[in-house]
Amino acid sequence: MRQIEETYLKPGTGKVRFIYHHMAFLGPESQYAAEASECANEQGKFWEYADTLFANQRGENQGGFNFSRLKSLAQGIPGLDTATFNSCVDSRRYRQTVEQETQQGQTRGVQHTPTIFINNQEVQADFGTINQRINQILAQP
Repeated sequence: MRQIEETYLKPGTGKVRFIYHHMAFLGPESQYAAEASECANEQGKFWEYADTLFANQRGENQGGFNFSRLKSLAQGIPGLDTATFNSCVDSRRYRQTVEQETQQGQTRGVQHTPTIFINNQEVQADFGTINQRINQILAQP
């Protein structure tokens, strides 16, 4: 299964990776938005599109992330080929991927987003505390 990954802290060391998985459990529009972000990822624009989605939320399943609006939001992403993106969204190519990742999250007991795991243990803390914990792990031999 594909993963959206970025090196987090100490780039290039391979010691810490940030892996993003979808958790589309808020209804159909969260599923559609996750699928659309995968379409943006095909063009290397996942994070730009994800940031746009978060900045343009309108509440759960109130039309903010219907297919038409998801396509409209993509128009503001520099360098994104919207015709290719729209075709991908219409095909629902990533439906199964998002459904599988959501199921995996449910199996692990994920009940909210974001949920963060460090070394396969869920961490419920603010990002400063999480960053501190990662640095402690990196300092270990």
